[in-house]
Amino acid sequence: MINYPNGMNRRTLTHTSTSHARRGMRLEDWLNESNEYYLNRGIAVIHKKPTPIQIVKVDYPKRSAVKITEAYYKEASTTDYNGVYNGLYLDFEAKTTKLKTRFPLDNFSHHQIQHMDACEKQGGISFVIMYFKHYELCYLVPFSLIKEYWDNRKLKQSIPYDVIAHSSFPIRMGYLPRLAYIEAVDHYLDFLKEDSDESIEK
Repeated sequence: MINYPNGMNRRTLTHTSTSHARRGMRLEDWLNESNEYYLNRGIAVIHKKPTPIQIVKVDYPKRSAVKITEAYYKEASTTDYNGVYNGLYLDFEAKTTKLKTRFPLDNFSHHQIQHMDACEKQGGISFVIMYFKHYELCYLVPFSLIKEYWDNRKLKQSIPYDVIAHSSFPIRMGYLPRLAYIEAVDHYLDFLKEDSDESIEK
């Protein structure tokens, strides 16, 4: 088990007040707003990947016009977001759950795990942003933790909430940005550097 000390008090990162409208917003909306904030301020360039679409039927109402009349969303084979921050390639998935005690591994596809693993092997930073609706808490969960449980999913089909809370990095939720996940990325990078320095000393 890999434990990532977040060095932060989770209680100080919760909402001080939450309106019904705010609760109804999706994690994707929060991330898109946050990414626009980071882009406009020159902090990071992160974008949501378009959802693949399977076109089934096309009409040609005019010779110069094409109209898609039937199409279906295909299951994404990679992750939701990617981009560059401070010279580093970031690639991450966004997940929301209503469950209180665990996060089921069947929320991931084999292709997504393979993709994040490949990104990490190329020197990128892969992670999952998880929002637990019951607690109104959001975490940056390192890919290494996801992969540890994924590789042992025949024994455990989910990651306990307590493990996620202890081994991940809380994301401050507020107004500008809506989700300060770049702060959590910085904490994660600091941890990786400290862990690497300790390994060198040994």
